[in-house]
Amino acid sequence: MDSEAVARLAGHEVTHGSSDDPDVLDFSANVNPEVPDGVAAVSERALTDSRSYPPEEYPAYREAASEYIDAATEHSLVTDQVVPTAGGLAAIRLATAVTVDPGDRALVPAPSFGEYAREVELQGGEPVVVAHDEILDRDPAEFALAVVCNPNNPTGDAYNHAALAEFAERCRATGTPLLVDEAFLGFTDRPSLAGEPGVVVARSLTKLFGLPGLRAGFAVATGDLRGRIATANVTWALGTPAAAVGAHCLGRDEFVAETRERVRSERERLRTAFEGNPRFSVVEPVSPLERSSAPFLLLDCGSRERVDAVLAAAERDGVALRDARSFRGLDSHIRVAVRLPAENDRLLAALGVGDENGDSDGSGDSAGVGDGSGGADVRE
Repeated sequence: MDSEAVARLAGHEVTHGSSDDPDVLDFSANVNPEVPDGVAAVSERALTDSRSYPPEEYPAYREAASEYIDAATEHSLVTDQVVPTAGGLAAIRLATAVTVDPGDRALVPAPSFGEYAREVELQGGEPVVVAHDEILDRDPAEFALAVVCNPNNPTGDAYNHAALAEFAERCRATGTPLLVDEAFLGFTDRPSLAGEPGVVVARSLTKLFGLPGLRAGFAVATGDLRGRIATANVTWALGTPAAAVGAHCLGRDEFVAETRERVRSERERLRTAFEGNPRFSVVEPVSPLERSSAPFLLLDCGSRERVDAVLAAAERDGVALRDARSFRGLDSHIRVAVRLPAENDRLLAALGVGDENGDSDGSGDSAGVGDGSGGADVRE
């Protein structure tokens, strides 16, 4: 990590979604509102085991991760290709650290997860920001690293697999590592690029298994690239409870299948409802992107002022939304998570969607003025 870059970036943090208020219904973070059965019992046992150091190789966790992701790949993964990390962001940091040197340029998408550019900058590199729907057209030979998010956050669209695989081949031919953030791919049945030579896949357990505080994830890479990531990783990267709960969750195939079906169905229901309301426009993909079942939707409210009004209306009803104006290139947008059916009904009611006479978005005389009820902490 470049010390001068660290000093320069001090105090400049990337904004994220989530509300800390337990009385708020949180649509600002893209986290599964349900968790697999048995998590509490596994965690309790693991806490007892925490009186000893965890095994440095994490065999059970790595085997569970390789079996979980193997079903979504075109290759047969081996356990050695999995590098345990304290969340998906830790995997992103490792991939960046072993590929980007001071002065290097890295290709990053926008609008997308803001941590990509920050991680490049922390290494002393220069993030070259390109529209996420144009990034596959760039020549990877110009860069020390290329990054894509699939499905992309906050737009929710996913790359056509053949187009992404072809870009990975071009990256491989030029010697440019490709980092694919698949934090939300588990919500879909789309194939993974894990196991492709020259590709680093970053995976998170935070979103799919509803455990953002667990901080468990992993990287998947092959050959020398995998070796460098493993070398750069910290010893005991996961605590014993995180490794045990993570391995347990990764083996819950029925939970994953039920989550995918619920999110697919509810996402389409929300998309149809918002598209039927003239106050909102659902952002749709442009080739080579396609619709996915990512657990969120990006909505265009038409203006910055309309965003303020929608956020205020939701806050009055105790609902937190993601102000998406912090994403590069977005100035009139919000992002909403896909939650449980009854919770999604509450979101629609709070925003007056489905109520032809509704004024819940704050477009009347009291636009954007909260009455203090609900106490929502709407953070970017």
